[in-house]
Amino acid sequence: MTESEILKQILTLSRGDTRLFRNNVGFDATNKVKYGLIKGSSDLIGWKTITVTQDMVGKKIAVFTAIEVKKPGGRIRPDQKTFIHNVNTSGGIASVCYSIEEAQQLLSE
Repeated sequence: MTESEILKQILTLSRGDTRLFRNNVGFDATNKVKYGLIKGSSDLIGWKTITVTQDMVGKKIAVFTAIEVKKPGGRIRPDQKTFIHNVNTSGGIASVCYSIEEAQQLLSE
């Protein structure tokens, strides 16, 4: 299965309290325009809504979520690894996923 096919499968998980969007990163040399978040940012970004307990009972918050999609055997670049680390240490949800099953597991935690 190609990375593109896995990405399309994972995008089907964008429903309910989880929203995922394609994040293309690059540079259009013709128009001299950079696009996407930052170099190394994940293929899919969005949020997962959670309900906070105790003092904020009932309030919902959106937790930044990032999924770097790779085909089996695909390698993650250092800048991608750094982006995932930064999201996780800042309280977000981020990981590399090699299948829709891994993405489902990440989003169910």
